[in-house]
Amino acid sequence: MFFRRQQPKQLTFSDRVSQVRSAGFDVQNSAGKTRATRKGVGADLTEAPGGEAHIETIGIVIGDELGVLVDVGYQKMFQTPSGKLTPARAEHLKELHRFSEDLREALGHTSLYNEGLGSTNELHLYDRVEDRDRGTDKKSWALPRR
Repeated sequence: MFFRRQQPKQLTFSDRVSQVRSAGFDVQNSAGKTRATRKGVGADLTEAPGGEAHIETIGIVIGDELGVLVDVGYQKMFQTPSGKLTPARAEHLKELHRFSEDLREALGHTSLYNEGLGSTNELHLYDRVEDRDRGTDKKSWALPRR
């Protein structure tokens, strides 16, 4: 007898989203993005080449936006694209960490060591050099000037 290896099944984006849904996340589609939420934390997923699911942004849900984690030097904050700021509390950070680990596992992503230690920041805005972290795009996540 000849033994054959099973060919690994190539999962599509919709297969991965259904895995996320079966892992206990609420999933909604809107404007070309898929948002997975659970306990006040959410992530926007987009389809990458080859049917992979890419986590575009991850943060807490503030209204109908996602607030990403920003380190402003003296405190961690969550900032939305419209500029709303919310101080990050320990409960937020713990739930954000649980959410990201569970979401990565449901999507079949590799869990990295530095992300396993705790919450990583999207931006570090504690440098006093003016306009350094604003970037070149028009949709900047930097804190508003005072």
